[in-house]
Formats: sequence, C-alpha cells, structure tokens
Amino acid sequence: MDLFFARRDRVQERPELYGKVGEEAVRRLDFRALPDRLPVFVDGQMRPVEPACSWFRQLAYLGRDPEDTLRHYAYIVLRLMEFLAERGRELGTATESDLVAYRRSRTELQDVPVGGSAWDREASVINSLLDWMVVQGLRRASPLRAVGATNPLSSGMSRDMDIRHLTLGQYVFFRDIGLGGQTLDGDVDGAFRGQAPLRSRAACDLALTSGMRPREWSTALLPELAVARRRPGEGAEFDLQACAKYKKHRVAYVPPDALTSVDRFVLIERPEMAEAMARALERRHYDLFVVVEIDYARRRLRGRLQGRTREFAWSAMPPKLRRITVHEGPAGLEPLAVFIGHGSLMLTSSSWDRLRHQAWDRMTAVRDDERAPQLPARRWRFHDLRHTFALRLLDFLMRRAAERERTKARAGTVMLAEHIAFNPLLIVSRRLGHASPAVTYEYLRYLEDPMSYVAAAFAQWAAGEEETYADIALRSMSSKGVGYGAPR
Repeated sequence: MDLFFARRDRVQERPELYGKVGEEAVRRLDFRALPDRLPVFVDGQMRPVEPACSWFRQLAYLGRDPEDTLRHYAYIVLRLMEFLAERGRELGTATESDLVAYRRSRTELQDVPVGGSAWDREASVINSLLDWMVVQGLRRASPLRAVGATNPLSSGMSRDMDIRHLTLGQYVFFRDIGLGGQTLDGDVDGAFRGQAPLRSRAACDLALTSGMRPREWSTALLPELAVARRRPGEGAEFDLQACAKYKKHRVAYVPPDALTSVDRFVLIERPEMAEAMARALERRHYDLFVVVEIDYARRRLRGRLQGRTREFAWSAMPPKLRRITVHEGPAGLEPLAVFIGHGSLMLTSSSWDRLRHQAWDRMTAVRDDERAPQLPARRWRFHDLRHTFALRLLDFLMRRAAERERTKARAGTVMLAEHIAFNPLLIVSRRLGHASPAVTYEYLRYLEDPMSYVAAAFAQWAAGEEETYADIALRSMSSKGVGYGAPR
C-alpha cells in the first residue's frame, strides 16, 4: 500500500513527461473539485484503496486543510491500515481487539512509544473514520464498545490545556538573544550574519502583541498591516477568517509598537530578499496570483491567476493562495506576504520551527550566565506568545474591571449590562477567537504563580540555619512550664 498526494502543478510543469494521461488526471481533479495535496491511497496495482480515499474526499469537501490537517490524518490512517493488513484485516473487518492491539503497539511496544497526548489525537482521527463508516453503511456499528464515557482507544489520561507563558525578561531574551542574534552584552553576534534577525524579531513582536496563532501572523500580507500607508503611531486592524482556526471570523488588531518592528524589517532586510527572487518569479508568473490593484477601502485584491482575472477579499484568501500572491515592486515581481525568506515566497511553518529551534540552542548555550533568565525544561513555541498575550491582557482587564466596579459601587450606578460588556473573560475570548469563553476561563489559573504561595506559606517551616527542632521544643516546654511527668 502506498500514499500519494494530488499535485496539479507537477503535471503542468512537465507536460511533455505526463502527456495525455496528465491532462486527463488534471481534468478529473477539476471535474470532481478535488484540491491539491489531497491524500490518495493505492494498492500494489495502483488502484484506490477504499474507504480511506472516499473519507478523505469527504473531508476535503468539508473544507479541511489539505496541507496540514489532511496530511496529518493521512499518515495516521496509513499506519493503521498497514498494521491491520499484517493481521489479515481491513478497516471494514477490524475488531475491537485489533484496534486495542494497535493502541498498545503505538504506546508501549514500538521503539519510541508515543505519549498520551499524541495518541489521543491519533485515536480521535481513528474514531472519526469509524463513525463515518457507520454513517455511510460501510459498517453496521463501530467495533469499539464504549463503557460510559470511556473509549477503549483512549489513553485514559486527563489533562488540562498546555498553557505556557513568558515573563518580560524571558520574552526579551527569546526575542533579542535567541531570534535576534544579540549577545548578552547587547552586541551583534557576528556568527548570526545572514539569518535575518529583524524579520524574526518583528514576527515575535507581532505574535505577542496581537495574540494571533502562528498560521495567522505568519501569512499576513503587506496591505493588511497597511505597510507604507499608516501614519506614525497608528495601529492596524484586519479581518481573519480563511487563515483562522475553523475559519472563524474575528478582527485582529496590531498595536503601533509591533508595526514599527515590522516596518524596520520591511525597510532594511526585506528589499534584498525580494530582489534576489524577482527573476525567478517572473519566469513562473503564470502560476502566481499577480496583483494589479489593491483596494484598501474594500479590502480586496484584483489580479491575474493562470490567465484569468480574479478578485479576492483579503480575509477569504487561504494560506495556499497567499503563498503565491505577488505584486510589482521596485525590482520586479515580489511577494505580497510580509515574512519572506531568501528565495522563498513565504516562510513555511517548518521554516519558522527551524528558526525557533536554532534560537533555543543559542539561549541554552548561555543559560548558565547569571544575566540569563530561567529557562523552562521544554523549548518555547511561538504559540506560547499567544498564551502570554492572553494572560497579560486578562490580568490588565481584570484589574481595570475591579477598579471600575469600585468606582461604580461608590456612585451606586453598577448595571448588569455594563458588567457583561466589560467582562474581561468575554473581551479576551473574542480577541483570541475562542469557540467558547470556557476555554478562556482556563487562563485564570495562570494569572498568579501558585508555587510562590506555597513557598510563602511554608517559609517558616523550611530547614535552614535557624534553630533546630530540639531548640524550639525546649523553649516551648520551658515557656509553658511543661516537663516530663507534668500534667497535661
């Protein structure tokens, strides 16, 4: 069994290699409205393997992202089908014992067992596939017998949200030392040459102060941040939808300080990157969305894509389209995305992860220096900047709401509508785009460090250079007149 991913561009780039067969393949993909990078499972005779292919086609029609979601799901399903094939089973004939054995092979028996969190995500995909097969009549029922709310594939581990945040000192250390290439003395590290420190610092500032997810801020376009159009001291607002989680609409706001950091990158580092790729972009302009008009009032882009005039609202442009969006710049065609690389239209998530890992290596190399802040056991993620934004904003709003309540109470004008309108949880929930305020509620537990309270509560109990237990006991007995044989 093999796994492939549909790619129209491969056929269009080499028509002489694929010939009529390639043309027919592209025609069928278009006729069935199948997206590029759709997972396709085939057997040894190159025939589609069902029901896996049909399930992924259904997910594609539901709008699941082919590059991230479907690709991740595909490898999970491939591993499961290969395991079942070794036992002489298929998805339609798999029993509960087969699936439990697969769980055990993944979480206990393989050379590097997966953790509970990773397995639960994998189990969720398998359960979704089995439920879909039942709905489609491909199975009479799921082979898994749930006991109460427990599923046999579940790891059984209960876990909270993995909320990790940075202090101000840690953030500056991450941004300037790790990503920005500075030394602890504030000088520029010569070994960091060519790694675009202004770009990484700008991305860090944008992620922190906007609360956007990595997929949202990394795919931002120049018009969305009003680059070269803003007046000094102005922020920027733009709609998020196609790049947002679950495509849920919300308005992103970027404060002026973060935009200043972005402008610095756009003016100093970005022109050289754009100029280096201008000639290559000109050669492949047919496959790019070449923008000829930017309508700031309607927030739309108009241009040519594969010989057709197309027009898109900014918020409706998915990452795939943004990645090929270009416009005419001083040196020729250049990407319209804010964050580009040397020879790349837009930095991918793997490129950002590589930069983050390199930053962590730089920070851990000097972690023993007394000027370095305390580092966590696990390296930071860019998503931790979103958590930091949520906690800082929630803390600020809660303090402000408390002061507002005190002022209104003294004036005797506290109203329920005002209490709801200025509720910090609701404000932060809307800003983050959470599906429910209950998700935002999880952040409340992180506003204060509970470990500091534990330390303070038992400060007098800790062993130190003070009196011993015998000294304390003897003084206590003497002061109360209590001795051996004394009445109690």
